[in-house]
Amino acid sequence: MGKQVRAKKHLGQHFLHDESIAEKIANTLTLKGYKHVLEIGPGMGVLTKYLIKKDIEVVAMDLDSESIYYLENQYPEENLQILEADFLKENLEDYFGTEQFAITGNFPYNISTQIVFKALEHKEQIPEFTGMFQKEVAQRICEKEGSKAYGILSVLTQAFYDAEYLFTVKPGVFNPPPKVDSGVLRLTRKENYTLPCDEKFLYKVVKTAFQQRRKTLRNSLKSFNLSDKLKEDTIFGKRPEQLSVSQFIALTQKIANDAVSIND
Repeated sequence: MGKQVRAKKHLGQHFLHDESIAEKIANTLTLKGYKHVLEIGPGMGVLTKYLIKKDIEVVAMDLDSESIYYLENQYPEENLQILEADFLKENLEDYFGTEQFAITGNFPYNISTQIVFKALEHKEQIPEFTGMFQKEVAQRICEKEGSKAYGILSVLTQAFYDAEYLFTVKPGVFNPPPKVDSGVLRLTRKENYTLPCDEKFLYKVVKTAFQQRRKTLRNSLKSFNLSDKLKEDTIFGKRPEQLSVSQFIALTQKIANDAVSIND
């Protein structure tokens, strides 16, 4: 083995050292409809090791030059490309062109929600997304309406993906151990993931609604200049966490149609 990589706090690094959990995470990928996998934050390659055993092309992307050096020495496999790069800043087409690819990883907790939002921007190319988050974030992504944890991340992810919370991982299997439990999830892109409403407008409606989540939609969505007639719709008497994803899409359509009729 090469010299161990030191976990860096500012990068949110917690290295998984339990092989069985690493293998379990690698097996969360169904490998249906793609041959390329992007692993974000490979660290010392505990997950990479199991990914490269599969019949896929793996791109492992890490910000940490020490990790990159370690991986290059440990894993000279042909189906692995190791990149020193920041996922949030990279143009993914540089690596995958127009090909379909999955994303997986033990994601750095401090940027995990940003990773999801960037993946959503590339949903046309990402049929599957699995990996480990802080448990609370993983649950929030998979949460259904009616719960306090249900929010912007839940609605916008589930508009395009079926979200499954798979299993919980305790802190003791990491070095250094995080202060909280971790959770592994799988997102599977919906067969029909094109929306019957404007996507950017849906984002705006959902974000505006949840910014004042205790208020009814009639109050939280005032900035959209709703007509009096539309405000009588019973949906506006609800609070945002009471609406399912499909109801949010219907709400977005109603507001868009209302704006058109006001301007006519």
